[in-house]
Amino acid sequence: MSDRPIVAFSDGASKGNPGPGGWGGVIVTADGLVTELGGRAAHTTNNRMELTAAIEALSEVRDLPGRVALYTDSTYVIKGISEWIWGWRRRGWKTAEGNDVLNRDLWEQLAGLVDARGKGGIEWHYVRGHVGTPGNERVDEIADTLARHGEVELYRGPLLAYGREILDLPEDTSVPKRSSTTARGKAAPAYSYLSLVDGEPMRHSTWADCERRVKGRSGARFKKAKDVADETAILREWRVDRRP
Repeated sequence: MSDRPIVAFSDGASKGNPGPGGWGGVIVTADGLVTELGGRAAHTTNNRMELTAAIEALSEVRDLPGRVALYTDSTYVIKGISEWIWGWRRRGWKTAEGNDVLNRDLWEQLAGLVDARGKGGIEWHYVRGHVGTPGNERVDEIADTLARHGEVELYRGPLLAYGREILDLPEDTSVPKRSSTTARGKAAPAYSYLSLVDGEPMRHSTWADCERRVKGRSGARFKKAKDVADETAILREWRVDRRP
């Protein structure tokens, strides 16, 4: 297995966003050692837990040689570390709109680990959540259980005794591209608008209705969906178990 990269899965969760949170990681080294990681925070956000999970996974293998293939269902983490961070740094950690970059402390920690690994040392893979990928399902279980104040028995031992097909990896790990325009350059019509307030999802036919529900509500989330499949993906991203 010496020619294999180190495989890592990471995931984060929060209940309330902000609220109690948890993160999970699973690492498989090139010589076949599996290490599960996990932790919790009393008051945090989903994005902070996603970042923390990636940071902890990379910290665990900091001193090991070889490439790292890191799998996460967070487009926020992947796009942030591979695309957005260059502009943030250039603007003095400001967004394009001139606002302070959220979670700067964690982005700087993650960037330090990436820089230390060297160019090409880390491969970022997007894995679609809740589609049966064993590694993603396990880190989701760890993060969700810890966010709910549960206890998790974390495994450390040989791959042959792990009991999960952790190296059953998805073939397509590209970040989904969502087009916001039609072929003629006009804005694509929305199938629906989704909002999440206090953990309760709701579907809206107009942006105005969606905006009225989320405006001024702490931790509220909202998103435009282009079709039924997109709705499902958004609800999974928000960790909502039922449709509105």
